[in-house]
Amino acid sequence: MASASKGLASTLSSLTNTNFLSSSDLNFDQVLSLFDLAKQLKTGNRRIDLGNRVLGLIFKKASTRTRVSFQVAMARLGGQTVDLNPQVTQLGRGELIKDTARVLSRYCDVLAIRTFSQEELEEYARWSTIPVINALTDLEHPCQALADYLTIQEKFGNLEGINLSYIGDGNNVANSLMLCGALLGVNVKICSPKGFEVKAKIIDQAKSLSELGAKISITDDPLIAVKEAQVIYTDVWSSMGQEEEQIRRKEIFQNYKVDQKLIDLADKEVILLHCLPAHRGEEITEEALESKNSYVFDQAENRLHIQQALLAVQLGGL
Repeated sequence: MASASKGLASTLSSLTNTNFLSSSDLNFDQVLSLFDLAKQLKTGNRRIDLGNRVLGLIFKKASTRTRVSFQVAMARLGGQTVDLNPQVTQLGRGELIKDTARVLSRYCDVLAIRTFSQEELEEYARWSTIPVINALTDLEHPCQALADYLTIQEKFGNLEGINLSYIGDGNNVANSLMLCGALLGVNVKICSPKGFEVKAKIIDQAKSLSELGAKISITDDPLIAVKEAQVIYTDVWSSMGQEEEQIRRKEIFQNYKVDQKLIDLADKEVILLHCLPAHRGEEITEEALESKNSYVFDQAENRLHIQQALLAVQLGGL
C-alpha cells in the first residue's frame, strides 16, 4: 500500500501549481491517478488537510452542482471558499482581467472560473500566479468529464474499449467527453442534429489524443448511435445563453430524446448519464431518468470527489 501511495503521489505531483483549463491538459496516467485519489477520498480511506487554503469562485453563469461541489470539496480539505460574484465585485464594473487576476493571486490559493468564453478563462490563467480551474466555459466542461468517466469506471472497472454514445447538442460537455474519452481509450460517438454538430477542430484534437485506439465518430441518427453502447449520455437541448433558441431547438431535437426505445437498442448493461439539470420529457424521459439504468445521481456526487482530488493535487496536498 505504501508503494502504491508513493506511485500515486509521484504521478500527480506534476500537477501541483498547474492550471486545469481543458481535458487535454491531463494525460492517461494523471487521470487514472486522480480517479484513484478521488475514490480514496470518497470512501474515507484518505484524508487531506490543506490548512486553511482559500478557493476563489468567479461564476458568471448560474450553477448548483459545480458551485456546491467545489465549496464542499474545499471545506473537506480544511480550506475555505470566497464567492467572487461579478454582480457585487468590481468584476461587474469592467475591471481588467489582468488586474483582477494579479490581485486575487495575492488573496487566494486557487481560482475556479465559470464563464462564457474560453479566451477569458485563458486570460485569467495568463495573469494569475495561482492555479486556475475551468469550472465551465462555452467550449469545455472538463471537471464534469472527469466525474463522468470516474462514474463509468466505478460501474465497468476498465475504461478502455467502453462505448459511450452522446445524444444531443454538440456543446461543451460533448467536447470534453470526446477529449477525455480519447485519452482514456473510450470509444465516443456523438449524435447531434445537422447544424448542431461538434466542431471539426475538437474532433481532430480528440483523435490526436487517442493513443489507446479510442474511436471518435459522428452521426445524426440516434438509433444507430446507441447500438452496442454501454453508456448513453445526454444534456439539455439549450445550454445557458441559448434560451432564445429554446422553442426552435425543441422542434429540431424532438427525435433526440433518450427513452426506453433507445435504451432497448443499447447494451443490456447500459447506464444513463446526464450532467443535470434535466428537462424531464425533453432530452430524457422521466421513466429513463428514474430507471435502474440511471447513474445520474452517482455521477453528480462524483463531481465532489473528483474536484476534491483535483484541488488537493493542485495545492500540493499529497
